[in-house]
Amino acid sequence: MPATSDLTDFRQRVRDFVRTHLPDDIRDSVRRGQQLSRERTIAWNEILAAHGYLVPHWPPEWGGQGWEVSQQLAFDEEMCVHDAPELNSVTFDMIGPVLVRYGSDAQRQRFLPSIASGCQWWCQGYSEPNAGSDLASLATRAERRGDHYVVSGSKIWTSYAQYADWMFCLVRTDAQAKPQEGISFLLIDMASPGITVRPIVGIHGWVVFNEVFLDSVEVPASNLIGEENRGWSIAKSLLEFERLKLARVGENKRRRARARSVALQRVAAGGRVADEPWFRARFAELDMRLAALEANAGRFIARAQAGETIGAEVSMLKLRGSQLIQLWEELIVDALGEDALPLNTAVLEGGGAARGLEVIAGTASSRRFLSRGYTIAGGSSEIQHNILAKQVLGL
Repeated sequence: MPATSDLTDFRQRVRDFVRTHLPDDIRDSVRRGQQLSRERTIAWNEILAAHGYLVPHWPPEWGGQGWEVSQQLAFDEEMCVHDAPELNSVTFDMIGPVLVRYGSDAQRQRFLPSIASGCQWWCQGYSEPNAGSDLASLATRAERRGDHYVVSGSKIWTSYAQYADWMFCLVRTDAQAKPQEGISFLLIDMASPGITVRPIVGIHGWVVFNEVFLDSVEVPASNLIGEENRGWSIAKSLLEFERLKLARVGENKRRRARARSVALQRVAAGGRVADEPWFRARFAELDMRLAALEANAGRFIARAQAGETIGAEVSMLKLRGSQLIQLWEELIVDALGEDALPLNTAVLEGGGAARGLEVIAGTASSRRFLSRGYTIAGGSSEIQHNILAKQVLGL
């Protein structure tokens, strides 16, 4: 693990980079809580790629720098704190490492350079209408016919499928096998005939999730990752690094800064909200929770750096981190009061004539509703509680 002084210097280099290279329009939109378009997100990806910061945790032979876990998480945190957009973890933290570990030479040569360039967008075809938390019960079928598979079924809650070029997808290739033993891992071109993407417009006003329908979609057999019917083990491997990131320390710090900014700017009852006892008490409580979360995450990072196996107890990071994000968003809405109530579609999409606090107020309620998904995606809080109870406490 890098020495503390080395990691401090590393963080400073990241801060200097993001201050210098992050375009002002993107920084302002992120600070205000607005959603970026695909084009602006790709533009930032390309800047990161040009300086070796897009996939630094990958092996050097595929465009990475071989960063350790502590460096990658410190990088992510500094990016969040300094208002850089969140990177598409599905693309860079999930399918990229899977291809490095499980892909054939031809698959790695075909996909990894495109992903590392920042121009290729992936989505994750896991959840189905009746197979979300119980993923092993998925029903999307893939029938082998000569040199290709024919895939039929549907996926749901597919994040940013409307932007995606490719999808990595779990499909059932053996209906007679035990649920977890008859699943395969396929790469599917989203431009293939037979694919329909239907956006799900949330109460928050954004399109984040989608339904994806696959109607007899032909997928080359060369797009199979690993062995047929062995996709479940590959799917589980995706969670190894993701579990540490799900503490969302950087994202919580970003929201802390936004809450402080709102309270310092907004005047209510003749004084700043920041001086109100109710705000000070809630802010202090959440700040202490964040300090505890960061310390706990650091403990797991140290274990990972030492090569220790991290067990089910890491679920507490996801549980606490996702809940804390929701509490920060609630505090921001309460600090804004009635100003947070209107839904301004133009502001959400980065347009309109609103400025300053008015922009944050125009996105506050939407962000609060959007944050409800943090305790569902990646394993709901109920599931995390069950994991901790059964596998850690033995209840």
